[in-house]
Amino acid sequence: MKRLFLVAAGLAAAIAGLLLVQHLRLSTSADLPDRQEGALRLATWNVHYILTRQAEGRWGLSGWDARKAPLDQVFKALDADIIAFQEMESFGGGNDDTVNLTRSWLLERNPAYAAAAIGPWRTFPSTQPILYRSARLTVLDQGWFFFSDTPDTVYARGFDGAPPSFASWVQFEDRETGHSFRVVNVHFDAASRGNRRQSATLTATRVAEWISAGERVILGGDLNALSGAWVLRRLKAAGLTFAPTRHASFHLDRGLHLFGPIDHIGVSAEAGPVAGPYVLQRRVGPVWPADHHPVIADIALGAL
Repeated sequence: MKRLFLVAAGLAAAIAGLLLVQHLRLSTSADLPDRQEGALRLATWNVHYILTRQAEGRWGLSGWDARKAPLDQVFKALDADIIAFQEMESFGGGNDDTVNLTRSWLLERNPAYAAAAIGPWRTFPSTQPILYRSARLTVLDQGWFFFSDTPDTVYARGFDGAPPSFASWVQFEDRETGHSFRVVNVHFDAASRGNRRQSATLTATRVAEWISAGERVILGGDLNALSGAWVLRRLKAAGLTFAPTRHASFHLDRGLHLFGPIDHIGVSAEAGPVAGPYVLQRRVGPVWPADHHPVIADIALGAL
């Protein structure tokens, strides 16, 4: 019995050691470097929904009160021109987005930004907004498609009957260069591999069409897939390049970095990154602002 106990203790210590090594390998304490001159800084960030019917709890209203100030501080630290958000939702049941605590909080405290990829909630799913620096960028168009057999039906259920999930997109013009480009904001299914793959295939089809039409395309989001996974390979085949992200972007809401990044930024050939991606693993208050870290890249819009 004693021998079994010693073996079990040894195995536990070995596993703990491996996890520690993994955590250290995927962690960084670095601040973001200065932005590249002339480049656009783009970020993607899953900020976790708020359960408005729960007064208490990490993701309820009390949790939101604790994490909203740290979230704003990290938002300001990004100094990004464009931020694609996932799970920016105040969920009280149904699809009504009349109240969106996170979006309102950030826009009120950051007047240099406006929100795109939003609209009347009955016809436009607004929980994946794209915030942008309004002094530099002009919105030309915006839209969405659902990861579904009927992608142009609002709130259509997923390929395998899963709850609705979607891509939002915005066409911008950069006033500094006159270049136009499209930002696509995705959040793929974490639970269903099949749904995730079909969502990537649909997204790849749309992206390939836009690139073939002569557009610059930037894709950001929570892909729930590691670098080199089938999902990223499918999007690469459509014409996107994903520069490697070294550090963990999901931390289990504990600051634990146990596997590689699942949030990514991909660009078409004429919108290549000049620096990054970086992961800002910053905790600025008593709690983490979300269970994901933001991923950031500086992007130079080349000529078509």
